[in-house]
Amino acid sequence: MRADNIQPVDRAMDIETMMRALLRDVLALSQERVDAFDADTPLFGALPELDSMAVAGLLTEMEDRFDILIEDEDIDGDTFETFGTLLAFAQAKIGN
Repeated sequence: MRADNIQPVDRAMDIETMMRALLRDVLALSQERVDAFDADTPLFGALPELDSMAVAGLLTEMEDRFDILIEDEDIDGDTFETFGTLLAFAQAKIGN
């Protein structure tokens, strides 16, 4: 499902659902684990599965699943700080 085909009312929830699936798939996390993430759940530095190589994989997969382009200058130290900051980043890139 492309992000531009999502109805505006449901877009934020769908982006969150897609982000949880992305983290589950790329980091090989259980569905229960990603379902428990809230906005303040720490990611980079807290999840052993999320190392620098995994960040590259996540960014590539975000581009594919959300149909966006992520430039190097788009990413800063806060992007992967928490689930909330990562979700906000994706929402901003998608234009939600």
